[in-house]
Amino acid sequence: MQDPPPLSPGLNRPGLIALVGSIAWALATIVVLVVSLTTGRPLDVLFTTCLTGTAVGGLGYGIYRWQRAAVRRGSRTAQDGLD
Repeated sequence: MQDPPPLSPGLNRPGLIALVGSIAWALATIVVLVVSLTTGRPLDVLFTTCLTGTAVGGLGYGIYRWQRAAVRRGSRTAQDGLD
């Protein structure tokens, strides 16, 4: 069986992906909030979804940074390959 091809360099950086995703969700949250306030419509499931996406992305980025710090200080319980 043949091994799958390696990921492109841009997709091989989970910290960057989590950070960019969090920023995209934060921008979407702001857009939904501004549109809701200018049109007078109540905040709905779109706002909640964007806010949750921002929070989950931020949490993922925080966990990545935490694990990366553990790798750098040589913790035995740290994940491999996060340097």
